[in-house]
Amino acid sequence: MTSEKQAATQARVAAVLTGSNGVQGLAVDAIGIDHDGMVCVTATPEQLHEVCVLLRDALGFESNTFVTARDHGVGREQRFEMFYQFLSVAHVDRVRVRVMTTGDDPEVPTITDLWPGTSFSERECWDLMGVRFSGHPDLRRLLMPQGYDHHPLRKDFPHVGIEPDKLYNQWDEERRAAFAISEAERLEGKR
Repeated sequence: MTSEKQAATQARVAAVLTGSNGVQGLAVDAIGIDHDGMVCVTATPEQLHEVCVLLRDALGFESNTFVTARDHGVGREQRFEMFYQFLSVAHVDRVRVRVMTTGDDPEVPTITDLWPGTSFSERECWDLMGVRFSGHPDLRRLLMPQGYDHHPLRKDFPHVGIEPDKLYNQWDEERRAAFAISEAERLEGKR
């Protein structure tokens, strides 16, 4: 993105988000250019949903391209940093929203009511990082087994002392037993 395009996008986003109908308490300096040249809005978890509504409805960012998180480590007050990236095809623009969360059990509002396809990104973030999305219609594990007690991308993930295959082996045994029963019933029906 060229510097003129970045400046124009930054001004357009700032005008809407910090204007009279903008987000309460969002400062103009919360909208800047990130290290990779993308316009970035820094918001609080309480401001996130309102920022996203304005990005979609007033600024034409019709697609959420991803939701992810970064763990800054145990013991930090603002441990998890959330990243949301949006695309406007009409304006050939992208914008990123950054939200810092507090504590070891972070929670942010869901944006699945605005972009339903975000459901899987939020589920992946919950599964691997342990970030809870309040209001999510189906927040459950996506990649790890449902009974798994850990979030493997966290900095405090126990690399020693857990048996990662325990749940898989249990599931595989149950699956094989169920298949053997159904196969026996099928063969019994052929006699």
